[in-house]
Amino acid sequence: MFFEGCTLKRRRLWTLAACALLAGASGLWLAAPGKAGTRLERPITIVVTFPPGGGTDLLARRLGEQLQQRLGQTVVVDNRPGASGNIGAHAVAQAAADGSTLLMANSSFAINPGVYERLDFDPRKDFTAVFNAGSIASVLVVPADSALQTLEDALAQARQERPLLFASCGNGTPQHLAGEMLAREAKRFVQHVPYKGCGPAITAVAAGQVAAGMVTASSAAAMIAAGRVRALAVTAPQRLPQLAGVPTVAERGLPGFAVEQWHGLLAPAATPRATVQALHDTLEQALADPAVSAGLRDQGYTLARQTPGQFQALIAADIDRYAAVTRALGLKAD
Repeated sequence: MFFEGCTLKRRRLWTLAACALLAGASGLWLAAPGKAGTRLERPITIVVTFPPGGGTDLLARRLGEQLQQRLGQTVVVDNRPGASGNIGAHAVAQAAADGSTLLMANSSFAINPGVYERLDFDPRKDFTAVFNAGSIASVLVVPADSALQTLEDALAQARQERPLLFASCGNGTPQHLAGEMLAREAKRFVQHVPYKGCGPAITAVAAGQVAAGMVTASSAAAMIAAGRVRALAVTAPQRLPQLAGVPTVAERGLPGFAVEQWHGLLAPAATPRATVQALHDTLEQALADPAVSAGLRDQGYTLARQTPGQFQALIAADIDRYAAVTRALGLKAD
């Protein structure tokens, strides 16, 4: 029989691709050895809290394709932008906790509790972490013809009487906070100039409209390569393969400084642990495929390789970390 090949020899969660795809309308079974399976009767919906076409949306579609291929279950991406991701997050918090609805989130999920006075959900209690796909670092860039040659040069210009103007991808974004955290760590002074996305921000830097910009490394890579902007430092703990010649902030005199934007999937809090683990393992197997992992690295991601528990701990730590920064800045949503 089909199920005879799916014995309890392996001490790991079964994935559907190996063991649990039933024919016809019988649904999707995810099971752990010695435990009853969790049955998904409906297609999997990944709620993305940003518009189509952005980096988070593209990542959700990549992960969705892998789930669909490996589980044999239809996966739908549902874009619900608005309120810095809070609209989509609320929808997932209220969804059935059966593994059929997932939230594609990034670090803004951890920033929002410190920015919004009231949320329609509890980011700590209403979600469980499923899979951290990876992180994207930010990069400090200046116009190609700028006199600022190093991070030290830029910080030297960030004086109290004349703060350094820096662009970011928007108010309350990870890039905004990375710039502010850098200034605080270095005890320097900056003035934030928000743009509606990383694309407009780096375009403004290239045009010389602002002295510097803190944007995602992935959004800046093409302009750096074209010589339209210069990169002074990245916020990752190690140098990035795609920007190997650019030092880290830590290398340039601020040891331990690291701010990265994670991207991952969350589920409603009551989702069975076996279901969460099975979904995680399926995606972990997908990223073990060299073609899949290379595609993510080409987009600028550093793969996370975290368990659900480790990802949950990272989210909790970031909520605390960013709350301290937003409180110090007096940053609140309008």
